[in-house]
Amino acid sequence: MRWKRKDLMGLEELEPWEIELVLDTAEACKGIFSRDIKKLPTLRGKTMVNIFYEPSTRTRTSFEVAGKWMSADVINVSVNTSSVRKGESLRDTLKTIQAVGADVVAIRHSAAGVPHMLGKMLDISVINAGDGAHEHPTQGLLDLLTIREKKGSFEGLKVAIVGDISHSRVAKSNIWGLKKLGAEVTVIGPSTLIPFGIEDMGVKVSYDLDEVIHEVDVVNVLRLQLERQRKGLFPTVREYSKLYGINRDRLKRAKEDLLILHPGPANLGIEITQDACDDPRAAITEQVTNGVAVRMAVLYLVLGGVSDNELIN
Repeated sequence: MRWKRKDLMGLEELEPWEIELVLDTAEACKGIFSRDIKKLPTLRGKTMVNIFYEPSTRTRTSFEVAGKWMSADVINVSVNTSSVRKGESLRDTLKTIQAVGADVVAIRHSAAGVPHMLGKMLDISVINAGDGAHEHPTQGLLDLLTIREKKGSFEGLKVAIVGDISHSRVAKSNIWGLKKLGAEVTVIGPSTLIPFGIEDMGVKVSYDLDEVIHEVDVVNVLRLQLERQRKGLFPTVREYSKLYGINRDRLKRAKEDLLILHPGPANLGIEITQDACDDPRAAITEQVTNGVAVRMAVLYLVLGGVSDNELIN
């Protein structure tokens, strides 16, 4: 089946076969990673714009690398030095980007729904690089790719997502993707960081990590998003770490083949310790690599890619 969407807004709207298509295409993209010259002619003549209204290192860099490795012309718009500082509206900024000949824009914004609004407004492709606490689809996809590489299948896989569920766009994208591919998902954290009605997404809820850690196949540790929170959602960082942090002692009670994920950047010593990051079961570095592959795949598909042969040659 062929990808027919102009944009990528979130995993909620994708069919299971579309998610699998992105993952399969990303695997094909990884075929160039071992080459001396990591360059494909696939998107030659295409122009990609990254515009991030929130700070980012991993996502923005991997979008840039993905575009350049596929021979697209990549433009990074710095909001702090653009006409936004002069009062230019988001709509006018993106209309300008379209008018100068861009084919695709990857946008991150603090307000949920902004990419959806732009997708309806613009003729060019729009990729959601994270919108508020709504979704972060490419992060969800790279997590799914990492899980599939390590575990082979999603059917019946038990996945725990631990931490700040309420403020996490990563959690939402992971939940949608994992459930559509057949995994069992449990969200774990203090009650103040678990949104009301999250069970409607088909997940289980636990407030005790130690009751669950021994039975799960994958644990995805979320960054504690202190910048998004109001005060008083949990007593102290120290108590949060004691109850929900992934550390060496807690991992002793986990499965020997547990897969540990973290979207980064980590608050070391809070939601995860350095020794847990260094554990052989952690795939945090692989996640970063897979992020480039997934973003290559998404760029290829939204810009009209057809065959693997066209992609990798």
